[in-house]
Formats: sequence, structure tokens, C-alpha cells
Amino acid sequence: MASPPISEMTERMRAIFRLVVEGYLDSGQPVGSKTLAQGGALDLSPASIRSVLADLESLGLLAAPHTSAGRMPTDSGLRLFVDGMMQVAEPTAEERRAVKERLGEGGPIEEALERTSALLSDISGAAGMVMVPTREQRLSQFSLVDLGQGRALAVVVAEDGGIENRVVELGAGLAPTALEQAANYISARLSGRTLAEASAAMRAELASGRTELDEASRNLVQRGLAVWSEDAAQRPVLIVRGQSKLLDEAALTDLDRVRSLLDDLENKQSVADLLERARDAEAARIFIGSENRLFALSGSSVVASPYRDREGRVVGVLGVIGPTRLNYARVVPMVDFTARSLGKLFG
Repeated sequence: MASPPISEMTERMRAIFRLVVEGYLDSGQPVGSKTLAQGGALDLSPASIRSVLADLESLGLLAAPHTSAGRMPTDSGLRLFVDGMMQVAEPTAEERRAVKERLGEGGPIEEALERTSALLSDISGAAGMVMVPTREQRLSQFSLVDLGQGRALAVVVAEDGGIENRVVELGAGLAPTALEQAANYISARLSGRTLAEASAAMRAELASGRTELDEASRNLVQRGLAVWSEDAAQRPVLIVRGQSKLLDEAALTDLDRVRSLLDDLENKQSVADLLERARDAEAARIFIGSENRLFALSGSSVVASPYRDREGRVVGVLGVIGPTRLNYARVVPMVDFTARSLGKLFG
């Protein structure tokens, strides 16, 4: 049954509905007429409140999990509240500073994505998710920096200014000139190409013998290619952090739901497909409970937002997943702000 527009609800219905939803989102527990009457926000008797609760239940906005329990919002009720009644709480200056500091710690972009997922989990008290960018960077420059003790740092610079690095094992007795020769060789073949394109060209050239590299430099190039190719193949589609936070005190009363949610999160490709639905959104999208097939059984909600590079191109999607009683008013603007902050790292 479709929920009625807010304009068709009386002022009394709207006031009681808001208090029930806010009370449920705060505590995770159904809200009863006695609690509402004692709160002091309503100048109504418990009997009058019960009458309005029954009306809201008949409209499909509230439900009673047990005969003698209070009411809690249905998925339709939460949707009505989120779309028409919720007042978002913009991130504080301290929260904004914490996001920027966490994302500004440097290192490979994968580490920034890991930190972002953990950050979203900390913000929401639920699980944070970040989709790794699917577009392949076109590369500009390659260098090898000797770290000593038989290791070197391989640094790749993309055309958009993004920088990634990996540690390469050199082996014993490698001359410094081999590092320079290998780096110059790779840079010449990287320019304007993706890693896959450059790797294919270099492997073909090495296999045919059409190169002036000495044996040491040739071996170094091959080891570098192996490190980067293996990394690209193992890169996950989705990074999820904070699953343990889904096992809060309220969840312990409904372990079947939590098990269902954790099982769903194991299917990362399906979760990524859901996040893709937010890819074209201008701001955060909210998927509540049964509105998405993947998490219908676990009764979970997802808040997701795309993140864009400096030119406005969508790079990926990040979000939060947890029980339907997420603090949407706080989580939604924080997800949006985190998405904007992460996007600034991409060129």
C-alpha cells in the first residue's frame, strides 16, 4: 500500500509520527503511547495517542512487532520520513576536519580507499563501503628509487596527477645503472597507455629480443611488471569495513537478520551492483529495507553517494550499510561530504 503524502496527514498525526520515528531511530526499540505521553512534547492523553497510532498503522506507516508493544516505522514510513520530514544535521567543523585529515595521510590510493571505508564505519556505527575506481588510468611517468637492502620503490604517475607506488625486490648485486635503465625503458612505453596496454607492449618486445636492455635491467622490468599485474588482478571490486559494528546490542535480539546481512555482504559483486544504482545521483541515495532486493531479508538500509574527480567525472561510489534505524539525519550529509572529499584525491 502506497503511503499518503504528508499534506494529507493532520498536524497531530505528523507530530506523533515524527516522535515515533525519531524515538525508534534513537533507541532501536518500538515507541509506545505511554512513552510519548510522558515525553512532554504532546498535550494528549495516552488514549488519544493510541488512537492516532492506530490510524498511522492502518495507513501502513507504523507497525507493532508484538501485540502489547509500541510502534515502529515500516519501510514505507521511513521513506516518508526521510523524503519529507527529516532535518539533516550538517557535519560540524570538527567532523569535516577529521575527514580531511584521515584522507590526507598520503600513500597509494588503495590506502585512501581503505581509510575512507573505515571512516564511514566510524561515522555511522555500521559498515562502510567504497567501490574501487573501475576506470583504468592512463600513465605518464615511471621511476625506481633505491631503498637499499635489495629493494626499490616503483612509482607510477598517472596523466591526471595520481601517484601510486609498490616495493620491488631487486635481488643481490644489482648495479644502480640497471635501475635507471629499467625506469627509462618503462617510462618510454607507459606514456599515454594504461598499465595493461603498456605491459602487453613491453612483454612482446622483451620476448622478441628487440631491446637493448642488459640482462639485469630486463629481469628488473619483468619483476616490476609482475608486481603491478598481480596487484591489479587482486584488487577488490569493493572494500567493506566495520562489519563487527553490525553486531550491536540491539542486533543480538535478531541474530537471524544479522547473519543474513553478513552473508549478503560476502557477495561483493551484488553489493557493488547495488551501489552502481547511485552512480548517476547528484547526492546521496537512500535504499531502505525491502526497497532493494539484495537486503530485503535482512531489513537493512544503504546510504550511497558517487564520488567525482576534479573534472566532475564519476570515479566510484561509497556508502554505509546497517539496520533501518540508521541515524539518517547525520549519516546522509556525512556520506555526501566524505564523497566530495575523496573525489579531490582523483586529479
